[in-house]
Amino acid sequence: MVIKSETMSFTVPKTLRLELGAIPETGYYDSTSEFLRDAMRTILAARKDLRVAIATVLYKKGKISLGKAVEIADVNYEEMKKILYEKGIKRKSGAETKKELYEGLRGFEEWRKKKHS
Repeated sequence: MVIKSETMSFTVPKTLRLELGAIPETGYYDSTSEFLRDAMRTILAARKDLRVAIATVLYKKGKISLGKAVEIADVNYEEMKKILYEKGIKRKSGAETKKELYEGLRGFEEWRKKKHS
């Protein structure tokens, strides 16, 4: 599976920039980008509340399907539907595009694998 990458830029204090610049020289990571990707994945893995919030915002904006929201939040379908209901977010019925259909199917398959493993 090919994952598309996009470039982001952000401002950091000078001291943090120096620390980030030294990351590749430590030998722990090949690049600062690799370190930042790992740091973000680590934070998201540890913060279920943040994953749920991100999934909820993206779903509400119509950027992702219910299946993708389930995948991002790392919850089951029933739990995600309950979260959306509690936040007053109406669920879309059915996929509006082929991409949404495939995302939903992929999310369901991943959920099923977790449930049966």
